[in-house]
Amino acid sequence: MHDDRLRRHEAATAPEDLGRMFVERANAGDVAGLVALYEADAVLALPTGQATGTQQIRQAYEHLLADKPTFTPGEQQPALVNGDLALTSTRLTDGAVTVEVARRQPDGTWLWAVDQPNILG
Repeated sequence: MHDDRLRRHEAATAPEDLGRMFVERANAGDVAGLVALYEADAVLALPTGQATGTQQIRQAYEHLLADKPTFTPGEQQPALVNGDLALTSTRLTDGAVTVEVARRQPDGTWLWAVDQPNILG
């Protein structure tokens, strides 16, 4: 789950950190940094299906960032935490909402296990 990729990037010490880190890394064009926000076997919803695991998530973000889009931070909602799981969500400026499941890692940091980046939009 947790590997050396995070040694190059700030680690999320709270589940709510992941949303902020996503925007920072996406705007920097940091594909490796985005992939480092996910567990190795995480699932990312895509408009055409889903990406599962590090390689597919990396490919999805390489494609997404190819045109150098700009991401605007949304309104981070308080995480709903139950033990080592947390439901995270951000209301975006266009009215869409993100919904993710984060899991506490053995070292106490958080990574996303499931990511539905855009619903209700």
